[in-house]
Amino acid sequence: MALKEWIHLLALLSLLSAGNLILLIFVSVCGTAPLNGRIVGGEDAPPGYWPWQVSVQIFGEHFCGGSLINKEWVMSAAHCFSGPSGWTVSLGLQSLQGENPNKVSRNVVKIILHPNYDSVTNNNDIALLRLSSPVRFTDYIRPVCLAASGSVFNNGTDNWVTGWVALPFPQTLQEVEVPVVGNRQCNCLNGVGTVTDNMICAGVLAGGKDSCQGDSGGPMVSKQGCVWVQSGIVSFGSGCARPNLAGVYSRVSRYQSWIKSHIRSNRPGFVQFISSGLDSDSNYTCPGL
Repeated sequence: MALKEWIHLLALLSLLSAGNLILLIFVSVCGTAPLNGRIVGGEDAPPGYWPWQVSVQIFGEHFCGGSLINKEWVMSAAHCFSGPSGWTVSLGLQSLQGENPNKVSRNVVKIILHPNYDSVTNNNDIALLRLSSPVRFTDYIRPVCLAASGSVFNNGTDNWVTGWVALPFPQTLQEVEVPVVGNRQCNCLNGVGTVTDNMICAGVLAGGKDSCQGDSGGPMVSKQGCVWVQSGIVSFGSGCARPNLAGVYSRVSRYQSWIKSHIRSNRPGFVQFISSGLDSDSNYTCPGL
């Protein structure tokens, strides 16, 4: 283990001994971004700030986002995939065009869609992609930690969404900060019954910021302690950054058992994320809820 990884491990253990609410089910380099010192940010994401972000491509063209979860597996959205062949993944990208000195590419040799994925309701919108060979971790290519079963993301919890979207040359990776919108409120805003327990919502209800500034299948992450934890997978929404509407994501914490059933070695790192305080969404109501 490299020196900086030992330092990271010792820091995590000290957090645990101090009574921090992080529960590390699997200790690894997941969720660390050595080049990311961000507290608040703009639009263009600097190189290496989100080292788990990947471009999922079909016949060489960017199609969806995804996240690296260990050396040979990527997680994305089930709705991205309509066929088993022609898929590749590019990692370490800053822009979709031009020079990318940290770029690494792999073929996708296996696509696993959740067996209960519903293309009409977008329930269980999650997929796992196995790469043709393992990747080597660098400051620009690292796995994200995944929210463990039982994780709690209260209304207002800060998250970041990343992706390339439909932008002009050179299509630089974008980042946007969005707070969690509780499921009860999200159901009231998007239509009661559209948001299930397998989903998590986020967005700025004043408008202007949304997951449409990311990519389908891309990660939504939140920082707890010194690690980044993936809370959601970009799934669907109504329009783009419209007021009083929130983007809807697959809730990663609901799929720990399913992910582990398919990845039996070098398993991803799972972190139990626990928001502090009371959740204001618990008292939210509207007709039909």
